[in-house]
Amino acid sequence: MSNLIRAELQKLFSTRIWWAMLIVMLLLTGLSLTFIVIFAGDPAQNGAPGLPALDDPAWLPIGLSTASGGTIFTMILGVIMMTSEYRYQTITGTFLTTPQRGRVIAGKLGAGVLVGMLFAVISLLVVGAVCVTAVLIAGGEVSLTGNRVPQIVIGVFASLALYAMFGIGLGALIRNQIAALIGAIVWAYVIESIFAAIPALQVVGKWLPGGGSQALMSIDVDTGLGRPDLLPAWGGALLLVGYAVLFAAVANLTTTKRDIT
Repeated sequence: MSNLIRAELQKLFSTRIWWAMLIVMLLLTGLSLTFIVIFAGDPAQNGAPGLPALDDPAWLPIGLSTASGGTIFTMILGVIMMTSEYRYQTITGTFLTTPQRGRVIAGKLGAGVLVGMLFAVISLLVVGAVCVTAVLIAGGEVSLTGNRVPQIVIGVFASLALYAMFGIGLGALIRNQIAALIGAIVWAYVIESIFAAIPALQVVGKWLPGGGSQALMSIDVDTGLGRPDLLPAWGGALLLVGYAVLFAAVANLTTTKRDIT
C-alpha cells in the first residue's frame, strides 16, 4: 500500500498544479487574515458584535481558523488526482499494473490525506506566524496550548484532509474533469455558503462537511445574522469521520463497479 501511495504522490508532485494551488491558497488565506487583523477591536456594526482586539485571548483562535480556508484547493487536487487518470487515459495502465481496483483507490485516498495534511501544515505555519506576531506587537500574550488553539489545529488538519478525500470521491463519481471541478467549486462556494449563512438553513448546514469542520473548531463568530447553529465539537468530529468513510466508499464503489472505458 505504501508503494501505491508513493506512486500517487509522485504523479501529483511531478506536475505544477499542486504548488500553484498552494500559492493561491496562501494568497487568499492571507487576504482573509489581513481583514481579520485590520478590523480587530473595531466597535459593533449594524448590530453585529465587532471582532475581539488583537490583545484579547479570544482573537487568536479566530485568526488561526483562517488556516482552514484551503479546503477548496485540497478538494480540487483530489478531483484532479482521480479525473486525470480518465482524461489522459492512464487509468487502464494503472489498473493493469494493480488489478485490484480497491487498492488503487485506497492509495489515492491515502495520498489525498497526506496532501491535505501537507497543505494544513504550511497554512498553519504561515497563519500562525502572522497571528502570533500580531498578538505580540499588540501587547497580548500567546498560549498555544489553551483557548481552543489545539482544537483549531486539529480542525484544520481534519478539514483539509477530508476535502481532499471529498474531491477524490467526486472525481470517481463524475469522471469528467471539468464537470467535477465545477461541481467542487459550486459545492464549496455556493451550496455550503448558503446553508452556513442563512439561519433558517443552518439546521441542515450543520450536517454538511463545512458545518462539521466549523463545529470541530467551534467557529461560532456572529456575523450579524446571529451565531451559527453548530453541533458540539465531538459531534463535528464524528460527522467528519462519517463523511471520510462515505467519500471512501463512493470512490471505491464507483470505480470497482463501472467499466473504465
